[in-house]
Amino acid sequence: MHLEGSCRCGRIRFSVDSTEPCPFLRCYCSICRKTAGTGGYAINIGADHRTFQLHQGQDDLRIYRAVIDGKESSGQRHFCGHCGTALWIYDENWPDLVYPHAGAIDTPLPEPPEHVHAMLGSKAPWVRVEGQPGDDRFDEFPDESLADWHRRHGL
Repeated sequence: MHLEGSCRCGRIRFSVDSTEPCPFLRCYCSICRKTAGTGGYAINIGADHRTFQLHQGQDDLRIYRAVIDGKESSGQRHFCGHCGTALWIYDENWPDLVYPHAGAIDTPLPEPPEHVHAMLGSKAPWVRVEGQPGDDRFDEFPDESLADWHRRHGL
């Protein structure tokens, strides 16, 4: 699926192709919650970095690397330096992948048949975990990848 994305102010525009476009995984870790999670979580989708194109906004693009256990993360969290929109995550350890934030995608995304709630062990106490009965919930990372979840659901 071809995806078009942008920041809130429109200064940054990008596109990417995705075989995992269904926004099903809600991450409640403190990094996602504080950088992109207005509901106490963030939703990323999987995409093919080899197809990624930045159409405009290079000068407004900023990168944040979280510090985890005293070390700078290899994950690069891209955001707009003007309006602050969280856009995508890229990690050089997985050079073929990029993880756009579902909220930055302008293309209509498919509705997920269920949600997976990850990193619940570090969620904020004020966050209510919503969802459907039977949604998978994990204190840390889920047992399956984004690609495996999509395959299992025939998406």
